[in-house]
Amino acid sequence: MRELKNIEEKILDRALYLFGKNGSTNVSIRTIAKEAEVNVSAINYYFGSKENMLSNVQEFYIDNTILAYSELDNEELSDEEKVILCANEIMEYALRYPGVLVMQREAAELEEKDEMATKIINTTKEMHNKLNNILSRVIGSEGKIFEYDRMIFLSSILHPTNGSKIEEFNEEFMENKQVRIEYIKYILNRLKNNK
Repeated sequence: MRELKNIEEKILDRALYLFGKNGSTNVSIRTIAKEAEVNVSAINYYFGSKENMLSNVQEFYIDNTILAYSELDNEELSDEEKVILCANEIMEYALRYPGVLVMQREAAELEEKDEMATKIINTTKEMHNKLNNILSRVIGSEGKIFEYDRMIFLSSILHPTNGSKIEEFNEEFMENKQVRIEYIKYILNRLKNNK
């Protein structure tokens, strides 16, 4: 995950977080300002309007999505290493920004009417296609069986991050990269050995 460089990014970061916490992009400017530890005038200064801020949050979301999947392009890694590191980034991203699913859901609802929503959907599809191609090679399945394997894999990495208070997923699991990587390796091995 990238580090925040300035106040503007901190506002975007906290807005995306609150969208997930609220389950919608319908969060007041005052609430976002309080969470970002800035005053409302800072939001107006950087973005001018809530609509402009939302557009910037959407761009921030796209940039972070591309970054989360960037390990898939690392030619120095094996396919399995690419999937493991990418899955860890996806988990970390979903933990940090519960608004990820909100952004995708709302983009899907507006895809035909909104250029930015279309960009979100297309970027997400492009990243998923990259992951699917490499994941298929790693687990050695294709067609309908791969679709099932892919659903199991994605559910396994996203479920622990969905914010539910499930005892099996303790804080160490969520906060410790090495523990998450061991978990991802376990899931991949189960899928590979299930052939």
